[in-house]
Amino acid sequence: MALQCGIVGLPNVGKSTLFNALSSAKAEAANFPFCTIEPNVGVVTVPDSRLQILEKLVNPQRVMPTVIEFVDIAGLVKGASKGEGLGNKFLANIREVDAIVHVIRCFNDDNVVHVAGNVDPIFDKEVIDTELQLKDLESVEKKIARIEKIAKSGDAKAKKDLEILKLFKSGLEAGKNARAIDVEKEDLEAIRDIHLLTIKPVLYVANVDESSILTGNEHVNKLKENVKDENAEVIMLCAAIESQIAEFDDPEEKEMFLGEYGLEESGLNRLIRAAYSLLNLITYFTAGVQEVRAWTIQKGWKAPAAAGVIHTDFERGFIKSEVIKLADYEKYKSEAACRENGKIAIEGKEYIVQDGDIMHFRFNV
Repeated sequence: MALQCGIVGLPNVGKSTLFNALSSAKAEAANFPFCTIEPNVGVVTVPDSRLQILEKLVNPQRVMPTVIEFVDIAGLVKGASKGEGLGNKFLANIREVDAIVHVIRCFNDDNVVHVAGNVDPIFDKEVIDTELQLKDLESVEKKIARIEKIAKSGDAKAKKDLEILKLFKSGLEAGKNARAIDVEKEDLEAIRDIHLLTIKPVLYVANVDESSILTGNEHVNKLKENVKDENAEVIMLCAAIESQIAEFDDPEEKEMFLGEYGLEESGLNRLIRAAYSLLNLITYFTAGVQEVRAWTIQKGWKAPAAAGVIHTDFERGFIKSEVIKLADYEKYKSEAACRENGKIAIEGKEYIVQDGDIMHFRFNV
């Protein structure tokens, strides 16, 4: 599943530095706006300690983790919704991603120019929010204009859609993001075809200086207070530190470096896991002597759909699945021992796959 998170933010907030640390793909990081003109895509491994557990138990020929894609998108400025700067390109790129990672500068540094002249995380956030809201408002108004005549003719669906669209219009005009407008899930069908930007789930990344990495600072506090009603997570990290951590190949050296800053793990690990969760994703595993592998699916998927991620034939000819819980695999040390002790569950087409399930599918085509 090639799901993508778009890394956005004003110029010079640390987007490209963060992306470079996340990915082996290298975006140019420079002290001037628009150094990232084309979107850069990096495929990033999702850290998961359960893979190491299975590797020790199974001793496979190879281990295949699951991945998530990050897109480094050109910096946005005020007026982007009207095409200012690289606005049109920015908005087109962000429309294609599944979720937004919004990097916000929460550090003072006279050597790194701020596009607005001073560091203000709320201002930074609101610039991007406003530009996305204005573009969404334009999309909503265009659809309203298209269906008003149909609604006046008495078409029941058009009348209902018009009612929902007007709710979104009012909310956007009031400065709300579409994701914060309170409607029933089925009502979202009215706006699905216009692909609103502010309905995408968002994760805020507070980019702090080295001295604030453990305790935060006044900028982080302001950001957290501002987004507390959005049901959005704030991840605090120092992109400069993360770029150094990413250069270590030796796990022990990396651990020592983290220890110098009082960190137990990198901020990137937390960011990747949070982004994975933001997309409503879970992981199940297949485990055999040839390969231990993590598979990405949407939370709530049933067994046949999960099987289809491996191969469409698995879904089409699905018969049943055998499921082992990781705790049982750890306890009994092998699939054979789990079978002997009655710890393999036989599940049918209605089984909802759980995060961490170890699965084997039976199919016939």
